Amino acid sequence: MSYESNPILDKLPKHLKQYIKPQNYEHYTAINQAVWRYVMRKNVDYLSTVAHDSYTQGLKKTGISIDSIPNMYGMNRILKDLGWAAVAVDGFIPPAAFMEFQAYNVLVIASDIRQLENIEYTPAPDIIHEGAGHAPIIANPEYAAYLRRFGEIGSKAISNAKDFELYQAVRRLSIIKEAKGTKREEIEKAENLVEELQQNMGEPSEMALIRNLHWWTVEYGLIGTLENPKIYGAGLLSSIGESAWCMTDKVKKVPYSIEAAHTPFDITQPQPQLYVTPDFAFLSQVLEDFANTMALRTGGLIGLQKLIDSKDLGTIELSTGLQVSGNFESVIAHNGDPIYFQTKGKSALAFREKELVGQDINQHATGFGSPIGRLKGINIAIEDMSPRDLKAYNIYEGNEVSLDFEGGINISGKIVTGTRNLQGQIILITFEHCKVTYNDKILFESKNELYNMAIGERIVSAYHGPADLKSFDLLDHELSSSNPKAKSSKDEELENLYQQIRDYRNGRNTTISRNKVFKVLTEKYPLDWLLSVELYELAVGNQDLDFASDIKAHLNSIKLENPKLGHLIDDGIGLTEKEFILQ
Repeated sequence: MSYESNPILDKLPKHLKQYIKPQNYEHYTAINQAVWRYVMRKNVDYLSTVAHDSYTQGLKKTGISIDSIPNMYGMNRILKDLGWAAVAVDGFIPPAAFMEFQAYNVLVIASDIRQLENIEYTPAPDIIHEGAGHAPIIANPEYAAYLRRFGEIGSKAISNAKDFELYQAVRRLSIIKEAKGTKREEIEKAENLVEELQQNMGEPSEMALIRNLHWWTVEYGLIGTLENPKIYGAGLLSSIGESAWCMTDKVKKVPYSIEAAHTPFDITQPQPQLYVTPDFAFLSQVLEDFANTMALRTGGLIGLQKLIDSKDLGTIELSTGLQVSGNFESVIAHNGDPIYFQTKGKSALAFREKELVGQDINQHATGFGSPIGRLKGINIAIEDMSPRDLKAYNIYEGNEVSLDFEGGINISGKIVTGTRNLQGQIILITFEHCKVTYNDKILFESKNELYNMAIGERIVSAYHGPADLKSFDLLDHELSSSNPKAKSSKDEELENLYQQIRDYRNGRNTTISRNKVFKVLTEKYPLDWLLSVELYELAVGNQDLDFASDIKAHLNSIKLENPKLGHLIDDGIGLTEKEFILQ
């Protein structure tokens, strides 16, 4: 095992554990730590006035430090008291997997950290976004319950092929944007692909809609009143640029509602509109309203058709509770209701999320098909028949039968046995020498193999993924390399300067000459601003005002050279002067 586990992580299924990677804390550089520290100092100072109270309280409860990137092991020791855990993962992971982690009370944290040039915002998941954004707010029990419930429902949402294509494109864009040395043309090409896909998604899938809800609440949510909202969304809490931008009149505030599911977003741009929920309880209300529209709860022909269109592993549940999992290929309908379904490839049958004995992917290696509905001319459904009823209609072990279903499906063969659920309902009938036809077209004809007919009058649920996670091999993810990127000698020298100042602040080496570090910095790295901000903080703290004045003059020259850095430099200086009451 490449990570330290705990009782919460022990409960994760194998297919989720495949996304976990070691944090490799030693790979964080002194520049990485300085980026974390700058963002956290600024966030805590600013967010204390505009974030929901749960944020600042949560920072203390979750043990997240301002001065150091959080260590996953330390976080887990504290999070377990809240009933949660955290794991490091490979940046973007599939949306269904991300939400399923939430359903198990596990925060997924991308262990990489943004580059200094992207200090205000990055589209890539990073530890600032996850650790400083998501983790603190889960200390609020009502919000934590919403997050877990969202994971339960969201992981069942049905995707389509275009969703996966967009996921791959966004993942690639986020990677190359954070990779040093990526050419501008390559980034623009990736951005154009994401934009093109977003504009040509067609009818949005359930996953696309629920991801919109996730974005406008978990990532970019505001809470309170339209006139005086507070921030609780992790994307805002972790973005020093957007957390200030979103509070201006330039960003439209609208009441949160289920309409948010139909409001798309652009991950690469600041959001022009945000939703405000009156309280956390209302989030759960909207989530349940949305879940009522999903195939998970509506089933039927539409739900089955969504699974067919998804071309992905999914499950239908019949009115008897029998669950069929596989890649659904086709359906025959009559009067708007499905009367026959067919899967392709490995399939399995289950009841209450537990695979039925003898009904695994080996038994159904090439697919599974079955009629559903009522028998023609009989008022009582097979599932509602008592043993006496079944015998009266000749549906009995050892009998040769010919069963005509409404809509034109016929099954003929010899009944071998039946399988019942715990309530005594018959959920499966096994035949030998069986033939299944639809208006004289042969759908299935057995030679030596047995045929299993699912029993159910209707499809009550359809959702993404298997009923029993143990039925299928879901391990297909390869972790990216955890090796640190190669550095030039110039990079290493700059990192060494940052490390010296970090060691000085932490009391590891107080003999370091800060003036000498500043001299080397201004000569060799005249446009690096963050280390100068850190030196200014130390100079002011030590009452070395002449040195502080020299540093401030240098920072002002950087602002003239690169005006885009002006507000970052001013904010760094302002934090120091506010802390030490310097006028």
